[in-house]
Amino acid sequence: MSEGIFKRWQRRLVRFLPHTLRGRFVLIMLVGVLTAQLASYVVWTSQVRSSQLEQLDELSRNVAYSVASTMRFFRSLPYEYRHIVLDQLRNMGGTRFFVSVNERRIPVEDIGSGSEKTLVVDNFRNILTAELNIDDVLVEFSRPETLRVYNNEVLLHDLPPRWGQHSLLMEPLSPPILVVQMELGPETWLYVATLLPVPDLFNEYRWLSGERLLASLMVLLTVIGLSLLGIRSVTRPLARLSRAARQLGDDLDAPPLRESGPREVAATAVAFNRMQERIRDQVDERERLFSAISHDLKTPITRMRLRAEMLDDPLQRERFCASLDELDLLVKGALASVKGFDLHEAVEPVDPRAVLDELAGELALQGGEVTIIGHTEPLPVKPLAFKRCLANLVENAVFYGKRAEVTLDDSPERLSIVIHDHGPGIPEAQLGRVFSPFVRLEPSRSRNTGGSGLGLGIARHIARAMGGDIGLANHPQGGLVATLSIPRWHEGNTLQH
Repeated sequence: MSEGIFKRWQRRLVRFLPHTLRGRFVLIMLVGVLTAQLASYVVWTSQVRSSQLEQLDELSRNVAYSVASTMRFFRSLPYEYRHIVLDQLRNMGGTRFFVSVNERRIPVEDIGSGSEKTLVVDNFRNILTAELNIDDVLVEFSRPETLRVYNNEVLLHDLPPRWGQHSLLMEPLSPPILVVQMELGPETWLYVATLLPVPDLFNEYRWLSGERLLASLMVLLTVIGLSLLGIRSVTRPLARLSRAARQLGDDLDAPPLRESGPREVAATAVAFNRMQERIRDQVDERERLFSAISHDLKTPITRMRLRAEMLDDPLQRERFCASLDELDLLVKGALASVKGFDLHEAVEPVDPRAVLDELAGELALQGGEVTIIGHTEPLPVKPLAFKRCLANLVENAVFYGKRAEVTLDDSPERLSIVIHDHGPGIPEAQLGRVFSPFVRLEPSRSRNTGGSGLGLGIARHIARAMGGDIGLANHPQGGLVATLSIPRWHEGNTLQH
């Protein structure tokens, strides 16, 4: 059960992966770099956080002892002298603390959370309680813009500069202000406000600073650039091998691959070159064999034709001649099937509409009716092979359907030529068989319906060599529909072939 779920998720994941080897290599490098950076950030952040907590603990304890000394000093002063000392501190300016005595506790909008705040508050409460022997100590944090230092509605920003701004405001940083309040007596509260020199005390994302993000981005871009350069040099021989394999069916005489590069790539290139040479030798040998057979059969066929003409019975003479014509047609068709289409023909831009118009004119002289709809841009193909493919399809439609409609559908990616005849069609179970050599569903072998069953097979062979294909289907209103589809991007359809 779990294995099936794993395979199902694996298949879904594969659909989102890049389809090229270069893309997958780059993805692996990116995932590796990002994972390494994330792991290093986790380790670094934990170490920095631990170090900052230690520094904050030491700093808060020192400040707490200073606040305790200040509070002890004020508690020791007679009541009538306290305001004099406060005035002197305000007139001096730049003091570390802002101290005031109020009639009641001043409400503070407490801010912050997390382990940092808990550490500071606990240190202050423990130290002040131990040093001053007071249980009720209020320790809070406030924003500078909402802080009040007196028991009125006046904010810190509204006070004269010498009354606290210099000691509590650090523009433009605006760090949180620590406020400590304790009750000295009835309607007497000592108020102490101070700053902890720790930047971004309550910023949970301070480790994601702009400098660190910029450094990470620079590392990522550097890895991507170096990966693309390195992977491109590694995959270039594989790309050449892939192109050579696709072009092998179009041009067996293409130059051999360069047998260089890494050992595995060089060995693959050597094996490919040997395979290409063996295939070329076999094709040449097959062509020589069938050419010899065709040449050797011409002489006995000619002798038999001469003897058939000497027969006295007209009916027997006509039957012998028809059989000899059919035998000659079979030999020529077999030779044409072996040759396929000319592998040595150069690629040129051809107008499919012009080729079809020419074929329609030739068939019109034989009584065939061909209607052509649509126009196309020139298509880089091997001209004779392309014409032969169209001729086999159109002639087949006219011979079996008497008339045919040809529709051209062109796009930047693909050219489709749809040929619809008005013949009897083909049984669904036989649609695939008609492409096999020497298969003819029409039982007659006469010269009128003629053919050896090689036309559709040769047409499909040519179409597939150009990167396309031929499909057959019965039309709902009768007749057969043949669709020739050729991509415009195929390597065999380029002028640089």
